[in-house]
Amino acid sequence: MEALLDSEIKQLEKKANEIRQTIIEMLVAAGSGHTAGPLGMTDIFTALYFRVLNHDPKNPDMEGRDRLILSNGHIVPVRYAAMAHAGYFPVEECLTLRKFGSRLQGHPERTKLPGLESTSGPLGSGLSQAAGIAYAMRMDGAKSRVYCAMSDGEHDSGNIWEAMMWAGANKLSNLTGIIDRNNIQIDGYTESIMPLEPLREKYEAFNWHVLEVDGHNIPQFIAACEEAKAIYEKPTVIIAHTIPGKGISEIERDYRWHGKPPNKEEAALFLNELRTMQGKIASEHQ
Repeated sequence: MEALLDSEIKQLEKKANEIRQTIIEMLVAAGSGHTAGPLGMTDIFTALYFRVLNHDPKNPDMEGRDRLILSNGHIVPVRYAAMAHAGYFPVEECLTLRKFGSRLQGHPERTKLPGLESTSGPLGSGLSQAAGIAYAMRMDGAKSRVYCAMSDGEHDSGNIWEAMMWAGANKLSNLTGIIDRNNIQIDGYTESIMPLEPLREKYEAFNWHVLEVDGHNIPQFIAACEEAKAIYEKPTVIIAHTIPGKGISEIERDYRWHGKPPNKEEAALFLNELRTMQGKIASEHQ
């Protein structure tokens, strides 16, 4: 893949800002849901849906498509918003988040929405799903890749370590894990509750190729995904260092916003900040 032009980077940053605005709008409409994680992972999901993944919004079941498994299903607002902006369904449908009968439930349900590859809920299970899919694709001789988005907090679950060991043992080079290393979980900071460090060395000990990136540097993340394609003897994990609540200065790095939606007044302030930033991005692009 050719290096990104400055104009392409600005377009991706602009799209990420638009997706953040949609996340705030859908959370306030729902009156429930998670705020910090979706905002923190917006740059990564923008990169995935608008640059990295081989996919077709008009043909979600396309043969040869890449698979994206969302293990920490509670951050699904960012996936819904990214999918809508990519053309899977109208952006207006995002406002049905968590409504009775909506296709956009609080955790993704595979059978409800074309383009979802798995149903997530129990934390720690996504990497097992992704590893199984990657193994089956290798048996079929498929050239596609599997990406698995995970949270750092869900590494408290033992299942994820079993999957990590199994994927490493089977040299699943078509599997790329993406860890949202935002250092928070619902009760506080990860290193206070159940320390994960040294996280890099732990993955390396399980025979993974490990990359660390700034999760808000879109070109850096895309380059890491490209490097993963060149690793043939083991799976790759990208530890993406992110800021929970990214884009909203009032809530950045505040673990209390892990599972809290904004009210109407807060949402108005948050959207104003994002729209101001959108103007700055647009002016820089001119």
